[in-house]
Amino acid sequence: MGHHIAVYGASGLTGRFILAELEKRGRTPLPFGRAQATADDLAALDRALTGADAVINAAGPFAVTALPLIAAAERAGIPYVDVAAEIEANADTFARGASIPVVPAMAFFGGLADLLVTAAMADWPDASQAHVAYGLSGWQPTPGTLAAGAVSRDRRRGQRVRFRDGRLEHHDAAPPSLTWNFPSGPREVIGEFSMADIVTVPSHLAIPSVTSYMSVTAAQGLAAAGERSEPETFEVDVVVRRGAAERRLSVSGRDIYAVSAPLAVEAVERLLTGRFRVNGVASAGAMFDADDFLAALDGHLTRTWT
Repeated sequence: MGHHIAVYGASGLTGRFILAELEKRGRTPLPFGRAQATADDLAALDRALTGADAVINAAGPFAVTALPLIAAAERAGIPYVDVAAEIEANADTFARGASIPVVPAMAFFGGLADLLVTAAMADWPDASQAHVAYGLSGWQPTPGTLAAGAVSRDRRRGQRVRFRDGRLEHHDAAPPSLTWNFPSGPREVIGEFSMADIVTVPSHLAIPSVTSYMSVTAAQGLAAAGERSEPETFEVDVVVRRGAAERRLSVSGRDIYAVSAPLAVEAVERLLTGRFRVNGVASAGAMFDADDFLAALDGHLTRTWT
């Protein structure tokens, strides 16, 4: 019999991709949303998880939904996975801890780069820097993305955030602009465009400086926030440096929301079949074998080693 997977936020774009991925794999999705259970209704959350073997949270803002749903998953004794891109919400999850396997940010932002950095590190016990460059052809944010971003901005009072000298710091400095040489060619990017990677990567890797970059075309699309039409193409280029040595691993693909579904569902599959390392909160690279996990995504991503 296939596993039953509860999906919170199932009616959203990412939620619908997750339902389709579960069905493709022969799993039984148990979709629910705020109409059935709000984050502050413990009894409703418990009812929604009845009969579930695991839960995937695709309902942002995750600053509102993540901790209550983790608590409900603990009461049910089942693993929890979410697709949170919010820096602060992910930091809250790591700070909370859990008595069950919990994988936050198991999505395009946060989980994917963490797997790439972990794989690139390989036998290195530490590194001096990690750089994660996002080369998106555009970005058509969903309403959930915009709502989550607004919550994050409010929590940091409009400041920007970065990971330097081993800690998160808020600041008001203007972001630098530069050219990043992706495998497909150079693109103009915005530096210190921090994503969930500045939480997931340092959660388990000894790297005191983690910096994200975003293509200008993506930043412009995010600011414009128009109707979603043609899905974007993407490259995620990771560079890890240790002294004079450098390692680089890149992936490319199409549709940042669609690719979050196999990331989240593959994580649940591994949690339910004993292929994980931590009974508690851990990022993708700490919870799973990064190389093996990335290999399982070969139908969705194209990898390039340098």
